[in-house]
Amino acid sequence: QVQLVESGGGLVQAGGSLRLSCVASGYTFGTYGVGWFRQAPGKEREFVAAISWNGGSTFYSNSVKDRFTISRDNDKNTVYLQMNSLNPDDTAVYYCAADQASTRPKDPNVYDYWGPGTQVTVSS
Repeated sequence: QVQLVESGGGLVQAGGSLRLSCVASGYTFGTYGVGWFRQAPGKEREFVAAISWNGGSTFYSNSVKDRFTISRDNDKNTVYLQMNSLNPDDTAVYYCAADQASTRPKDPNVYDYWGPGTQVTVSS
């Protein structure tokens, strides 16, 4: 059974940093692309960042580019999202998701598996 579990969320002041982790189990992690998405209250789920199966390609939304970095360690079945220079607009539940095809990394509808999410709150 495929499982994704996020961790690393919490409360941070504006300008601070957090590192989220997404640990996978139950499948061949190294063959899947992984994306991070977020959803704020009253808003639709939006793309944040994605990484290809081997880490060779990365993708970012314009709102986080140059502040967030996605990376992966296939030996640890883990994908990371380093978030720097956080601001209150980054407050949301953050989800990781896995997609075997990795054809449209910014589209949440193509992802096969999702984690339960981790809350990130940035205070001003």
